[in-house]
Amino acid sequence: MSNYHEPAGELPQEARNFSRALNSLKEEIEAVDWYHQRVVTTDDPDLAAIMAHNRDEEIEHACMTLEWLRRNMPGWDEELRNWLFKEGDIMGAHGENHDDHDHGAQAPKTDSLGIGKLKK
Repeated sequence: MSNYHEPAGELPQEARNFSRALNSLKEEIEAVDWYHQRVVTTDDPDLAAIMAHNRDEEIEHACMTLEWLRRNMPGWDEELRNWLFKEGDIMGAHGENHDDHDHGAQAPKTDSLGIGKLKK
C-alpha cells in the first residue's frame, strides 16, 4: 500500500523524498511512544533501562529527520525557528508570531468581516 495520496508517477523526486522523511518522522515518534509506555509500565529495572535507551535512540532519529526537513522542505525552517527553544507561554508566542493563523481560537465578537482594510 502506498503512502501517496496522489499518483506516485506524477510526483517529482523531491516530493517523494519529503514523503519518505515525513513518514519516517511519524514512525520514529510512534516508536518513542511505544518504548516510553514500556518504560513506565515494566516492573523490571533492567528492562526499563533497555527500553529507555531504545526510546532515546528513537528520539535521536526523529530529531535527525526533523533537521533534514528543516534544511530541505519549505516552511519547516521558519516554523521551527518561530516555535522551538523559546521560554514562556507557548500559545502566547503563537499570538505574537502568527496572528493570521486561527487554529480554532474564538474570535472576539465584532461587526467586522475580519478581512482588513480594502484601501490603503
